[in-house]
Order: sequence, then C-alpha cells, then structure tokens
Amino acid sequence: MPLALDAGQEILDALSFAGGMTWEILWALILGFALSGAVQAVVSKQEMRRLLGDESPKTLAVATALGAASSSCSYAAVALARSLFRRGASFTAAMVFEFASTNLVAELGIVMALLLGWQFTLGEFIGGPLMIVFLALVFRVFLKQGLVDEARAQAEKGLLGSMEGHAEMDMSVRTEGPLWKRLTSPQGFTATAEHFVMDWAAIWRDIAGGLLIAGALAAWVPDSWWQSLFLEHHHTAAKIWGPVVGPAVSVLSFVCSIGNVPLAAVLWNGGISFGGVISFIFADLIILPILNIYRRYYGLRMAGFLFASFYATMVAAGLAIEFLFEGLGLTPTSRHAKVMEASVTWNYTTYLNIVFLVLAAALVWRFVRTGGLPMLKMMDKPMDHGHDHPAHGHAHLGA
Repeated sequence: MPLALDAGQEILDALSFAGGMTWEILWALILGFALSGAVQAVVSKQEMRRLLGDESPKTLAVATALGAASSSCSYAAVALARSLFRRGASFTAAMVFEFASTNLVAELGIVMALLLGWQFTLGEFIGGPLMIVFLALVFRVFLKQGLVDEARAQAEKGLLGSMEGHAEMDMSVRTEGPLWKRLTSPQGFTATAEHFVMDWAAIWRDIAGGLLIAGALAAWVPDSWWQSLFLEHHHTAAKIWGPVVGPAVSVLSFVCSIGNVPLAAVLWNGGISFGGVISFIFADLIILPILNIYRRYYGLRMAGFLFASFYATMVAAGLAIEFLFEGLGLTPTSRHAKVMEASVTWNYTTYLNIVFLVLAAALVWRFVRTGGLPMLKMMDKPMDHGHDHPAHGHAHLGA
C-alpha cells in the first residue's frame, strides 16, 4: 500500500508541475497564435512559392522571413516545405523556410521569455539566423545535385506524412488593399480565426506532451542526475558538451515545436549550458517521427543528409551563442526557470489568462460560425495538387 501511495503522489506531483507551467504560459500561447494567425491571414502561400525559386542570399533571407511569418507546428512545416519543393522552390530555400517556421516565430519567443528569460529568446532569435547561414554553407559544399534530383523524384511520389492538408490550406485574404484594411475586414477576422484554430489543432498534442513530459521529469528526475549528464561541475567542458548533447536529448524526447520549451526549462534547471538550451530547442525538426517522414518524403539518403547537416549546424549555432553571450556578459547566472506546481492566485498571470481566453473564445466562435469545422477533418488529407486554392474558398467571408 505505501508503494501505491508513493506512486500516486509522484503522478500527482508530475501533473501539478505540468498544470503550473500550463497556467503560466496559457495567455502567451493564445497571444502568440493570434499574432501568427493575423500575419498568415495576409501572407499567401502562392506568393511564398513564387519567391523561393533559387538559393541566393536574398532568397534565403526571404525564406527566413516568410517562415517566421508562417508559423506552423513541426509536422505541418515539414509538409509545407515538401509542397514548396515540389512546386518549384529550391531545396535549400524550402529547408530554410521549414526551420524558420518553427524556430523563429512569435509564440516561441514569448513562451521562452516567460519560462526561461529574455536572454533565451534573444539567443534563439540570434542563433536561428546563424544556424540558417551555417546550413546554407553546408548545403552549398556538401549537397550534390544528384541527391537533390533523387529527393525530388521521391517527393513526386506524394507519400503521406502528417498534417498534409493543413500544410496545403491557403486561407489568406485574397482581396487588394492595405494590409491593415485587409486584416481588419470581416474576411481578415475570419482568416485569422481559421489560422488560430487550425494551428492549435495541429500543435496541441506537442504542447500537451511537452508539458506532461516536463512535469514528469521535474518531479521524478533528481537534479544530481541532470548535473552529471550535462557535466555541470566541469565548467569549460559543460559549455561545449551542452550544445552537443542538447539535440540528442531532443531527438529522443519525441516532442517538437513549442512543446520543447517546458522541457528546456527543466534541462536548464538541471544544469545544461545556455548554448545547450538553444541547440535543444532548435532540434525539434530532427525528432525520430520527423526523421521517418523525411525518409518517406525524400528517401533514406536525403533523410540521413538532413539529420547530419541539421545536427551539425544546430551544435555550431549553440556553441556560437554560448561563447558570444558569455563574451557579452548576457548568459544568465541563476537557474530558476519557471517550473512550478499548480497554483492559481489573483495575480497578473490570472488576469492575462482571462483576457486572452476571451479572445480565444471569440476566434473559436468566429471559426465555428463561419463554417470552419469541416476544415478540421481535412488537416491530414492531401489536397488537389493540381490547383492552388484556399481550404474552402472563403465563400462565407461576408458573414
């Protein structure tokens, strides 16, 4: 009986940690996805494809900006990158777009600032472009045209991965006029609501999984174990080892996108280096399920190349951020990321959660009222590749 009670208490402790982190970041998630939905409402995927046709520095900069504007869960980002590649985008530009759409987005930065601190958000948004530069250089030196042709032939087979329909949907406002006018029109409100709800539907499993795993690790794994793994007591070695081992931990966690941030908070409290946190968060695109999707999309050889090149550039970017921030005196000195047990009190977090839950309810109501529910059933179904059309034509936009 005591063992059963102990096990039950440990489970309650894990759930309490998960609940506490959920309550802490809820308003930030809603804000981030609402901002993302507003941006996507005025950014057309057709325009994205047109702009990503080569591998010039200008094109890769555009791919980075469009990716950051086109926030996606990792699975949808991977599917959209293949769609862009099949429709004429260069492979390098498609991969840059894929990385930016999960690692350089507003909601990720907000949640990182909230749980980890502003230095981590700054590190992510400096390290991300650095990794893109490193990746472009690696692709230029090591990626051969024969392998790209092989990957294109495999991509044309159209084997299914995950979130195929969500990646293909283009719900942006197609009318002319200034961005603000388009965004504040009934069509813009509807498009924002559609992106908001569809993005939540795509990513909630990752967020929930990340919070539950983070809660379990916080409750069950002693700090001494993490400190041993991350060589915390070996100051110089830890700075190098953190960015090397960070992606490996991410690969084995099976959690991607924003779900990585609660895990990163646990790792930081456990002793991983600053650069290790950055490389860990970057590695959402090489977790084992996504590596299998790369194999299906592009073939085994290209999947192996992507894993090796992504891993190497994630480590390089993490190391660069580690030593850059140390040189500038910006590395945090305390390890007090917000990994707390559930506690709801009348503080600013509670007030913000109430305000943004009202906003979320308004967007969900708009989505349902304008006929959006059938779109949820289409998220995993590939759309007609012969047409570039929105998910349902916005026939209800005047509502």
